Amino acid sequence: MNFFEAIIIAIIEGLTEYLPISSTAHMGFTAALMGLPESEFLKMFQVSIQFGAILSIVVLYWKKFFDLKNFNIGFYIKLACAVLPALVLGKLLDDKIEAVLGNQIAISSMLVFGGIILLFVDKWFKNPKINDEKDISIKTAVTIGFWQCLAMMPGTSRSAASIIGGMTQGLSRKAAAEFSFFLAVPTMLAVTVYSVFVKTWGETTANPMKGYEMIFQDQEHIILFLIGNVVAFIVALIAVKSFISVLTKYGFKFWGWYRIIIGIVLLVYFSYNPTETQNENNKVSIETTTQQ
Repeated sequence: MNFFEAIIIAIIEGLTEYLPISSTAHMGFTAALMGLPESEFLKMFQVSIQFGAILSIVVLYWKKFFDLKNFNIGFYIKLACAVLPALVLGKLLDDKIEAVLGNQIAISSMLVFGGIILLFVDKWFKNPKINDEKDISIKTAVTIGFWQCLAMMPGTSRSAASIIGGMTQGLSRKAAAEFSFFLAVPTMLAVTVYSVFVKTWGETTANPMKGYEMIFQDQEHIILFLIGNVVAFIVALIAVKSFISVLTKYGFKFWGWYRIIIGIVLLVYFSYNPTETQNENNKVSIETTTQQ
């Protein structure tokens, strides 16, 4: 992976991380279309650049996270409770989900299926009762956390699952989207820390390494890591602001049609390129599926 390819993947991460269209699927498809060979560093890179996307939410909503004058312990308790289902189930289902991550046909199919669901979401939940995070109970937060676990199926989208989960609990589109953003911070931070500092990559190879060992393996990897996170941060800042505006005005139909069209195009492409589909795994560990 060269610098240009790293920037392209980081742009895709920043654009799609908080949109209901599956960032993992888009990064995997992008890597496949660019013909990038499978490597442990590539898989780890796709996880680690989440850190930049995480920072974008912290910066945009810094008062929620760091307003010491109006410190709200309940906010942190709700996030802690909501993230637990993904952490527990993610660990338990690690091997089963990782077996699907290299199957581009399955992921493309999930894009289409999820898109169909998004076409009807606005009709199903017309009368929201909760318009602010402060009115979300711990029980509701945990329920949204379980909805987020649906994103463990690659191609589902963590953002879509948690936003729809919020709307089933009476949250408005804006409130559900914002709580999904907040929930992404502990979820993705845990994933990034695990993938960079705890997980051993390439355990079946002759040279297994921790994520940070791969990053500091040479100067090029360090630069790729830094560039990836900076680009993901900048692009995510723009994407989040745009998404809230579009979602509030137009709802989910746009994103539903986008998923359906992209999913069908990719289904056709990978169906006629079976060898490339099989060779291009770009498998990210199960922890990545929680950022979808």
